[in-house]
Amino acid sequence: MDRKMFSLKRFLAIIKKEFIQVKRDPISLRLPFAMPIIMMLLFGYAVNTEVDNIPTVVFDQSKSAESREYIDKFVASNYFTVKYYASSEKEMSDLIDGGKAKAGLIIPADYAVDLKKNKTPQTQLIIDGTDPTTARTALNSGLLITEVYAKTFKEKALKKLGISSVNVPGISLNTKVWYNPNLESNRFTIPGLVGLILQNITIMLTAFALVREKERSTIEQLIVTPIRSAELILGKLVPYVIIGYAGFLFALSICLFWFRVEAAGSLSLLLLLGFLFVYCSLSIGMLISTFANNQMQAMMVMILVLLPSILLSGFIFPREAMPAVINWIGYAIPLTYFLDIIRGIMLKGVGIDFLWNDVIALCIFTVVILTIAIFRFRKSLD
Repeated sequence: MDRKMFSLKRFLAIIKKEFIQVKRDPISLRLPFAMPIIMMLLFGYAVNTEVDNIPTVVFDQSKSAESREYIDKFVASNYFTVKYYASSEKEMSDLIDGGKAKAGLIIPADYAVDLKKNKTPQTQLIIDGTDPTTARTALNSGLLITEVYAKTFKEKALKKLGISSVNVPGISLNTKVWYNPNLESNRFTIPGLVGLILQNITIMLTAFALVREKERSTIEQLIVTPIRSAELILGKLVPYVIIGYAGFLFALSICLFWFRVEAAGSLSLLLLLGFLFVYCSLSIGMLISTFANNQMQAMMVMILVLLPSILLSGFIFPREAMPAVINWIGYAIPLTYFLDIIRGIMLKGVGIDFLWNDVIALCIFTVVILTIAIFRFRKSLD
């Protein structure tokens, strides 16, 4: 009868036991304080839908005072940052294909001559439409800057020449959006979602791999065997590579056949590089399992890894809108590089020649993370 009643003594004993358990668990003790700090900082700085400082390449064929004044108007708006000056349309195209520039401004050779002859020169703004948020900002800002500059130029000419506004030259901006002409958000979001889902699935698969061994007390049996740590870690990865890659193929199939996002580039190249990212993500999960002593710790560390990857990789929010320090943190996240790969292949149709940097980065991440995981497990063997 007494057991059915609520016992304050047993209740207080459980509370005391849990405090002692938390005290003996440094990760569980620190994460409730570290996670709010990190997440608040990330959300506070990274969640910014206002895009400015769009990396821009300029192909100035006029090279005149008038063309430089026009370029200065783009720079002064703070929406565009001229990072490159191209000597040909091919060079400008390569910079946009490689993701180094998000917009390209073309000024024709007869720009200044047409202005002086009261003609309307045709400039062109090329926009990378893979990220609709950045593309819309570039499109609207470019049109507005040109309109305001043309109006100012006309007023100055009226005062200087004393002629009617009918004969004063203006400027016409011809815009063209590449890769995603209709600026459809799905074409940007869905391929990125494939990468995010792939990362989440694979990290979850291996994050509990060694933890389960520890909780079931079977890790000791493995330690006394002649198996080396590298053999154990890599051997455990093999089944998860198959499962993780199957999940990637399933997510990619949904992207292609359900959402009708066509691949502009080589699917075989995407499948090959997808395998590399599967291995990289599985390595992250395995590393997490070497740090965690139980599944709850593994889950908390996994959340701490996954949330920043959503915010800082460019999955939702354009990285150009983030402060420089936060932007640089994004380079330490493997998903950042795979998003460049999958969007580059599916939306831009680029080949391996434009993706080498991302591929090399993923290879480095995979080797380094796996090495650390093996080293940490070897320490536990000692």
